[in-house]
Amino acid sequence: MKNICVIGSLNMDLVVNVDTMPKPGQTLLGGNFKEVPGGKGANQAVAMARLEGNVSMIGKVGKDGFGKTLIKALNNDNVNTNHVNIANCSTGVAFITVDKNAQNAIVVAPGANFQLTKDDIDKNIDCIKNSDIVVIQLETPLKTVKYALQVAKGLNKYTILNPAPAVKLDDEIIGHVDLLTPNETELEIISEIKIENEDDINKAAKKMIEKGVKELIVTLGSKGSLYINEEKSFFKPAYTVEAVDTTAAGDSFTGALAVSLSNNKTMEEAMDFASKVGALSVMKEGAQSSLPTLKDVENFGR
Repeated sequence: MKNICVIGSLNMDLVVNVDTMPKPGQTLLGGNFKEVPGGKGANQAVAMARLEGNVSMIGKVGKDGFGKTLIKALNNDNVNTNHVNIANCSTGVAFITVDKNAQNAIVVAPGANFQLTKDDIDKNIDCIKNSDIVVIQLETPLKTVKYALQVAKGLNKYTILNPAPAVKLDDEIIGHVDLLTPNETELEIISEIKIENEDDINKAAKKMIEKGVKELIVTLGSKGSLYINEEKSFFKPAYTVEAVDTTAAGDSFTGALAVSLSNNKTMEEAMDFASKVGALSVMKEGAQSSLPTLKDVENFGR
């Protein structure tokens, strides 16, 4: 099994359940409230660890109770946290509203995540050197994302970028990505091509490939996922389940892909595995609390 390094965010998710999403200016009484460890980077690292991947993480938390809780949660799931540093500020927080249809709205206060710098990448470069796959998202500063990808490719690592939350990316970032894992909305934003059908997805993917991306997996929610490279494309239908909460579904999918690829599986096998993991994750509430174990995946559908 290959080693994986995740570079990204750690947040404490503050989750409230509502019947419907509030409109501007409206106050609603919510239902259940929870504090759940999250952040796209940490979610993906935990997803990998629960699937028995060998994973280490580079990131930052603040000098507060949330930071200690987040590091403890990672350790409990066997994520190597030796490269998670402490910043002199607050830990990142995400405010998540989940409605009765399992759809969510999220506002993130980045806190320590936006204190992750090029120097932090240099200080923790052993984490990258000792890994075969490097996974990055966009909840840390873009200049740090760009530098981390440059360093990783300079060390001949396989790079996975989950471009969320989506923003316009410069060509230097895109050109250092081996595997891009956007959803339809994210692909539309980073490609600047309006997506209304599969032809549009292929046009947007081709644009990314022309800029240097080797391959893409576009997640299509309950429909499934679409693989595209310069030579071929294929579709993987989603597994049908009753969704409770879609928080971290994309993170679980990307994490599962990385683990499967670290085990030298084919892309088809990796996508099938990731589809099972994504389906299991939406059947439970929360971010890290919803992420399945390898045993859960092996028992899926039995």
